[in-house]
Amino acid sequence: MKKAIQVGFWEKVARIILKNRITILVLVALITVFLGFQWKNLAMSYTEANLLPKDHIANKDYQKFLDKFGEEGNLIVIGFKDPTFFTPKNYAAWNTLMTGLKKSREVDLVVSLNDLKKLEKDTVNEKFVLAPFINQSKVLDPAYLKTIQHDLFYNLPFYEGLLFNKESGSIRSAVYINKDLVNTAERKTFILENLVPKIDKFEKTTGIDLRVSGMPYIRTINANNMKGEIALFIGAALFIVSLIFFFFFRSFRATFISICILVVGVIWSFGTLGLLHYKITILTAIIPPLIIVIGITNCIFLINKYQQEIKLHNNQAKALQRIISKIGVSTLMTNLTTAIGFATFMITGNELLFEFGLVTSINVISVYILTLLIVPIVYSFMSVPGEKHLYHLTKNYISTLLDWVENIVKNKRRVIYTIYGLLLLFSIIGISQMKVSGSLIGEMPRSASFFKDILFYEKEFNGVMPLEIMIDTKRKKGVMKLSTMRKMEELQNTIASMPELSKPVSIVNLVKYSKQAFYNGKPEYYQLPTSQEQTFILSYAKNATKNSKDNLMKSYVDSTGQYARITTFMKDIGTDEMAKVEKKLHAKIDEIFPSDRYEVTVTGKALVFQKGTSYLVGNLIESLIFAIFVIAVLMLYLFRSFKMVFASVITNILPLCITSGLMGYFGIPLKPSTILVFSIAFGISVDNAIQFMAKYRHDLLQSNGKVKKSIFSALRETGISTFYTSVVLILGFATFTLSSFSGTIALGGLISCTLAFAMFANLLVLPALVLTFEKKKAKKEDLED
Repeated sequence: MKKAIQVGFWEKVARIILKNRITILVLVALITVFLGFQWKNLAMSYTEANLLPKDHIANKDYQKFLDKFGEEGNLIVIGFKDPTFFTPKNYAAWNTLMTGLKKSREVDLVVSLNDLKKLEKDTVNEKFVLAPFINQSKVLDPAYLKTIQHDLFYNLPFYEGLLFNKESGSIRSAVYINKDLVNTAERKTFILENLVPKIDKFEKTTGIDLRVSGMPYIRTINANNMKGEIALFIGAALFIVSLIFFFFFRSFRATFISICILVVGVIWSFGTLGLLHYKITILTAIIPPLIIVIGITNCIFLINKYQQEIKLHNNQAKALQRIISKIGVSTLMTNLTTAIGFATFMITGNELLFEFGLVTSINVISVYILTLLIVPIVYSFMSVPGEKHLYHLTKNYISTLLDWVENIVKNKRRVIYTIYGLLLLFSIIGISQMKVSGSLIGEMPRSASFFKDILFYEKEFNGVMPLEIMIDTKRKKGVMKLSTMRKMEELQNTIASMPELSKPVSIVNLVKYSKQAFYNGKPEYYQLPTSQEQTFILSYAKNATKNSKDNLMKSYVDSTGQYARITTFMKDIGTDEMAKVEKKLHAKIDEIFPSDRYEVTVTGKALVFQKGTSYLVGNLIESLIFAIFVIAVLMLYLFRSFKMVFASVITNILPLCITSGLMGYFGIPLKPSTILVFSIAFGISVDNAIQFMAKYRHDLLQSNGKVKKSIFSALRETGISTFYTSVVLILGFATFTLSSFSGTIALGGLISCTLAFAMFANLLVLPALVLTFEKKKAKKEDLED
């Protein structure tokens, strides 16, 4: 009865589709137009990916910091290392560049050599005043500029590490973007249409190579590069899959039908993003090419089945009905497993992955429905395929491959299992060598000019990724107490001694500079005041830059004087190294800041991202296990056999293990991009197992339980589709290696590698396991024969 209900349902679906062809085509066209109009809502993301849930302690600490001090990732640094800078021509060009940037409404503050201020003591009013460091009337004198160069490097320790590197002679300026605009589209406009042209003009005028970095700049250029790659991915994926499709089928009309379906699938995927008002990120940008690569497999299964039916009985109506009623359920299951592989990202608690998983899983099912509707409808308007369209079904290399597979499965199953065991052992050794890693710039294109600039700042100034330490003194004006200052200085000395971190900046720097100014600018007095000096020097310091826009330190103490921040910058180090840095910092903090009097928080974008990487790896491993479990339950519902489900799952876990082992051997770390591979690859690779098992189950019923006959019949029919779809998927995902983003390259390369192993596993290991599990029945059949 259950069988009759299932067959009846899909036959009814086939009748509905074929009787309402025009209505369905019009409906598809209307949906496509509607989703096409949703493209107007598409926009690029202007913030970094936050890999942690909103309620995670690291996110709460970071949000608390932002509530006190505002957006911290608003610094752009522009620097150089060139001995020819201190000449009248080059200095004039620099002055023009910095003055132009300072006038931009998107810029809050520019700290640069040309308008650098130094503290001087006003003995009459008992306060410090900010006086120009450079006398602009003398800048045409080369000798004067050389004097300025000497004074900068030897008499202004306050700016060392912030504006210059004394040892190497490199110099930089700090441009602070308006905090209200730093995460909006106006940031992109400012950087691409204002900052970059001004920098290009300076470089052409002086011949000095400027190095530009900072998170606003990196994010903008990165997003612009990503935007350019979307068209590349879509074009490359369409070209590759259509070329391979034509090579296999040698049919222009089959290829054209498939391309049309894929193009509509791309429109729907972008339309879904627009409809849900999701931003385009490095993950959502790959959804359209993913849909192309996955969608073509549906076309292969349906068109291949249609042609096999035509070759069998040459009845078009019967063939069209059968590709829906017989392939519909198995392709539904394969698309469900693929969608589940993506949907598991929704349970990670991460907003970015939730959006990616939701949109991709929706569109995987959408492109399945689209293919199931369009292929039979379009073919119903066409003539029956001729011999040239069916020739590929009898190609020698396919027959030879399937003959070889059949022989191995029949006679050399022990060899298959031995190789399986050795590969598993090889993989386990490799897996033990895997490491977890991740950084804000680790996924960025290493060939990009801004990446070279990042390396410049890592070498000259120890990095550009902000790390923040917030100190709550638990009392108003507690920051300005000398005891607090000394504790902060001790912590800053620890930070400065760590090669992974840059020289820190805090209110302590200004207070030390205040003492230097009090003693007429002598650099040896750049230190905290003694208890005897405290009263009058700190009173001078409080008035140093009062109500001035040029107050560099205004962001380092909150309005109540209770909270202070220490800002440092971090090199691009891995998760393990970052954990060591954090441990060392916390050890020092616990040593010098009593918990009953101070609350100290280590935070910042770099740290949140690092913690997010570790969190994500753990959660994605859980989501992979969940995906395997859900897919196994679905297969159990379909096949009603624990042995068959076990064979399918075991077969497709091996490729994941092999890929993991290769990552360990070749030093490819687990990070957000590489951990995505496993859920995606498992959801896709198990499709071929489902197709085989569905055909085997069908043939088993048709042959009255003949195990061997059913296994090899299923292998013969599904083997062609398995080979075709695997090759298309492998090469389709390989197009992602055209990206300049290392994460996307890793994603494409590793999925292709996994699917290559999965193809041979599904052709060899799966039928061998089924034959072994049904050994008693097979022996009984042999005796009867």
